[in-house]
Amino acid sequence: NVLIAEETLIALEAERASIAEQLRAAERNFELGTATITDTYEAQARYDLVEAQMLQGQNVLQIQRDQLGKLIGMAPGELAKLPPDTEVPAPVPNRIEDWVAQAEQQNLQVLEARMVAALAERGIEMARAGHYPQLSIVGSYGQNNSRFHPDSNQVARGIGNGRATTSSGTIALRLEIPIFQGGLVQSQVREAVAVQQEARYGYDGSRRDAIQATRAAFLGVRSGLAQIRALRAGEASSRKALEANQTGYEVGVRINLDVLSAQEQLFATQRDLAQARYNALLSSLELKRAAGQLTLDDISALNQLLQFRTR
Repeated sequence: NVLIAEETLIALEAERASIAEQLRAAERNFELGTATITDTYEAQARYDLVEAQMLQGQNVLQIQRDQLGKLIGMAPGELAKLPPDTEVPAPVPNRIEDWVAQAEQQNLQVLEARMVAALAERGIEMARAGHYPQLSIVGSYGQNNSRFHPDSNQVARGIGNGRATTSSGTIALRLEIPIFQGGLVQSQVREAVAVQQEARYGYDGSRRDAIQATRAAFLGVRSGLAQIRALRAGEASSRKALEANQTGYEVGVRINLDVLSAQEQLFATQRDLAQARYNALLSSLELKRAAGQLTLDDISALNQLLQFRTR
């Protein structure tokens, strides 16, 4: 978003400079008597309009930079940009069916919903186990300390009053057969079935969402690439049209408004082209995210496409 805002502002600055040159030419021609004052008014109006657009563009850029700073925890400095001649890569594989199949199996939300559904299925089995007999092993162990008084023989042997310690332990198997628990188990089973049904609906919904997001992202990349090709052709045509109108204005076969309109068309095409290129890159990341294929290597590969521009 910051890069798109910067590209928009750069295009507006170039448009303002071009209109300013056209304004000076209109004023000069008016002084020479070869043009009317209308040409000057038209150029001045376009110049003022671009000035207003630049103020709005500066505000948008500052807002986007503030949001980026909030994400990274510091004020962002100069950002690397996508060079004009860089080709946006097409998705690999280039078939929407392959990406949809990956999304159904690898999308993170789908995987999470699948695990939740599996746990809910186990919950039904656990609830139904309340009807089953339960066999358990139980045991106990204890010691008993008691005082005793010696008999005559113990006295003769010199044994006086003392304490005796005895130990005992038991171990047993216990079988419990549930007969009636007031409908508790049936209620728990019904609740587990409802939870499992909800989890299944959640899984189906997550799978459909993943398919929809994958298809939308794939179509976004494909349409973005087509838009980039069309806008590049449009930029070349708009540039030639501007040159032709400027030449026609100089020789008197075109009016100033024709030149201004050609300028506006050229720079609008350049702004749209810059936005289309960045949007196509974002769509490629969104496609891999939706399919559960996004890794740090993908971020690094995209980052390598960006370069700092020399001034």
